[in-house]
Amino acid sequence: MTELKKWAFGPFFSENTMKYIVGRKIEMSQVFDEKGMVTPVTLVAVEPCTVTAVRTKEKDGYDAVQIGSGKKNTINKAEKGHLKDLGPFAVLKEYRVEGASDKKVGDIIDVSIFAEGDPIKVTGVSKAKGFQGVVKRHHFGGGPASHGQKHSLREPGSIGATWPQRVLKGQRMAGRMGGEQNTVLGLKVVKIDAAHNILAVKGAIPGRRGTLIEIKG
Repeated sequence: MTELKKWAFGPFFSENTMKYIVGRKIEMSQVFDEKGMVTPVTLVAVEPCTVTAVRTKEKDGYDAVQIGSGKKNTINKAEKGHLKDLGPFAVLKEYRVEGASDKKVGDIIDVSIFAEGDPIKVTGVSKAKGFQGVVKRHHFGGGPASHGQKHSLREPGSIGATWPQRVLKGQRMAGRMGGEQNTVLGLKVVKIDAAHNILAVKGAIPGRRGTLIEIKG
């Protein structure tokens, strides 16, 4: 990564992170400030996460922190040996950190690591919409609604040329839409409800209700 890219995109383009937590998308809502201005927000339920492993350059070749969130009923021998008495977690995520981390195995990470106004980036899996045509998938305009058109209103039109006698790779066509991991940059923490472990994030984030969300600052 060049220094120009780091400067242009700011802290959101960094490969390392210092604040990280996992949650579940609840729904969209709105928050009013003291002046009566409304801000659209997405509510994220963030259960306290447990540090399950700490990677170091000396031992593992890189610095990172692994956290666990949620509970599950079954656990195999490999997971039991790795987690020891920390308990079976439904989700395990690992995050690169800059330099040695001050976290230790067994530490708890909750919403208190963030503050109102903190810039964050959110990663989640977008809604899966199945097989869709080019109008919905790529916002094509379609054919004319008059002048003799019969069945070509939402067709893609020409997809190739005389040369090289094939459809070029990456051509925008109909296909499966959504269901992909997306990261939204430039978001902001609007409000924190520490009593109920809920974060209010300004704007929309990927996924349906209940989607696993990674929040990094």
